[in-house]
Amino acid sequence: MSSLPRNWTSTKLGKVAKEMFGGGTPSTKNPSFWQGNIPWLTSKSLGDAIYLTAGEKTISEEAVRKSATHIVPAGNLIFATRVGVGKVVVTKIDVAISQDGTGIIIDPTEVDPTFLAYQLRTESVQSFVAQNKRGATIQGITRTSLQQVDVIIPPFTEQRRIAYVLSTVQTAIEQQERLIKLTRELKSALMHKLFTEGLHGEKQKMTEVGPVPESWDVTELSDMIEDTEQVNMRTESERQIKYIDVSSISREHLLVEATAEYLLKDAPGRARKKVKAGDVIFATVRPTLLRVAHISEELNNQVCSTAFCVLRAKEDVSDKYIYYVVQREQFIKQLSAIESGANYPAVTDRQVKNQKIPKPKYDEQVKIAEILDACDIKVLQHAKKRKILEELFRTLLHQLMTGQTRVNDIDLPGFAEG
Repeated sequence: MSSLPRNWTSTKLGKVAKEMFGGGTPSTKNPSFWQGNIPWLTSKSLGDAIYLTAGEKTISEEAVRKSATHIVPAGNLIFATRVGVGKVVVTKIDVAISQDGTGIIIDPTEVDPTFLAYQLRTESVQSFVAQNKRGATIQGITRTSLQQVDVIIPPFTEQRRIAYVLSTVQTAIEQQERLIKLTRELKSALMHKLFTEGLHGEKQKMTEVGPVPESWDVTELSDMIEDTEQVNMRTESERQIKYIDVSSISREHLLVEATAEYLLKDAPGRARKKVKAGDVIFATVRPTLLRVAHISEELNNQVCSTAFCVLRAKEDVSDKYIYYVVQREQFIKQLSAIESGANYPAVTDRQVKNQKIPKPKYDEQVKIAEILDACDIKVLQHAKKRKILEELFRTLLHQLMTGQTRVNDIDLPGFAEG
């Protein structure tokens, strides 16, 4: 308390809120309840964005009158008290809520709603919420407990300034997320076009893997790769290795994100396959999850799990082309059709290598891989920027909400004092 700025106050959320209430779900047995134009949502719809602009479904006025749902007017907060506990947004629309959420009604002349929403996202508040969750099957926090959350309230103008700074950074984060999404969509469209039309506007022919340019071959993957080897435990057991497990692969970026270091003799029993720079590793366990990576120079001569099929391109084949061709939706569908095991679906190395793939000439393989590589590089650049902004946001959230950093005397371009 004593460390707060002089004109800041500490209080309870229950004293800041004019009203706090829960919601409900209209009966699905009455179809007319779900035929209105009033937005309605469950707390599953609450995401990372600070503002809510749409509901999940729409309900009728009759549903509002005859069920436990309540409408949260625009400009107020919704807090997830059951599913997704701790998520909080400012609603930009009048929206009805389910029993999983709590509406928090405020006086907008005393408390800025965006500031309060960010306050409720701080580590201290989220820690309180986590410690006070109750329930055997679905854990949640009661409204009584939520009312006891400590909140810090600066003067109104400073609240608005803090909210403006945090919103500016979050907007930048969301912009990077949109660019990542758009670049991934571009890559997906390019993959379809490049692997069916090629680069030279040729006529197409229909094959067992779909349409491809007339000059292309269709061959088994095994015809484009070399045999690989396993470690020799008799001669290499004392070697220090970096071990690549299935969990090492980032499904977001399709690369090796982390490794574990072992003496080979102390490594897990599945640490048996050698990899070289340029190899492509493809997880044969749950192949539809697409855990694939291209081995970098840093991981040359290291070891991966036997849960991977190691694909080593022949001299007249582009290793990066192999990396991208096994990412094709068609390739994954082919494996999905033959995977076995209900609880632990998998394919064998042989089944992966037996799959048919399109094969252009080497120069075209290289150019196709370069185009798709440019998309991946762009995604990684945006992801790096997003991570930096997220770290900045976390730092600012703590410092601004505790008064360690003040915004009163800072010129904020675009900020309106009124």
